[in-house]
Amino acid sequence: MDRKLVDLHIHSTCSDGFYSPEQLVTMAVDAGLAAIALADHDNVDGIAAAQRAGAACGIDVLSGVELSTQWYEYTDMHLLGYGFDPQDPYLNRELSEFQEFRSGRNRQIIERVNERLAAEQRAPIDADAVRRLAGGTIGRPHIARALREAGYVADNDEAFNRYLVPCNVPKRYFPVDEAIALIQRSGGVAVLAHPPYITRERHKLETLVAELVGLGLDGIEAYNNGSTLEDTDWIIKLARKHNLIVTGGSDFHGDPGSGIEIGCVFHGLKIPYRCVDEINAVLQQKQK
Repeated sequence: MDRKLVDLHIHSTCSDGFYSPEQLVTMAVDAGLAAIALADHDNVDGIAAAQRAGAACGIDVLSGVELSTQWYEYTDMHLLGYGFDPQDPYLNRELSEFQEFRSGRNRQIIERVNERLAAEQRAPIDADAVRRLAGGTIGRPHIARALREAGYVADNDEAFNRYLVPCNVPKRYFPVDEAIALIQRSGGVAVLAHPPYITRERHKLETLVAELVGLGLDGIEAYNNGSTLEDTDWIIKLARKHNLIVTGGSDFHGDPGSGIEIGCVFHGLKIPYRCVDEINAVLQQKQK
């Protein structure tokens, strides 16, 4: 029995999480995990800090990233990268462009939210205050938190329904073939994140995975909070059919009241260390 446990999908303040990389490492140690991966959205800024903290605490920290991609009708399809070189200059140049776009997008969202608040004769939220709440890159959950703290909404759901969805600015996406190539060019493996959030129609997912395998996909995140136990078993079988590795992660952001915990997915299912072994096996094979 695999007693060592992991969580390979965690977000920090470097994207839209609520905890710093160092805090996440401490939380992972407290949860009894043997390894984690910081997989922030479209940036790798927190990896070095997380790895330093991990080395001090005796927990493995894999390099990770979550890229926002699209492929034909599938928009905002997420791709995880693991084991790449966080200092790779080409990777960092591409991600810097994304961060610049993300920063401008969030400023526009705040402006639109404030226009809506003005129409309701309410005081605007302060972009600098939102930035302080984030402690790093601003994400929509941080704007939602500012709305909660101002007393304008009761919870995140109300913040999104009343303000963030109507005031949204479209995101930018990597074409998925370019995203896979970007991860692999920097020495990593490419894994399809939380498949049930892409589609719950299994025949469509089978077709999509087959297409992505043709583009070089390395694995699927079978252990995730969108999958039931039955879904997880089915996704593992799908992965094995295509000789793909299996990974898993909670997609923990630390949102108050989300109910998501580090190291756990649906119904408290734990993520086995063999996911790390599978990643390392592919990395070693690629190096040869």
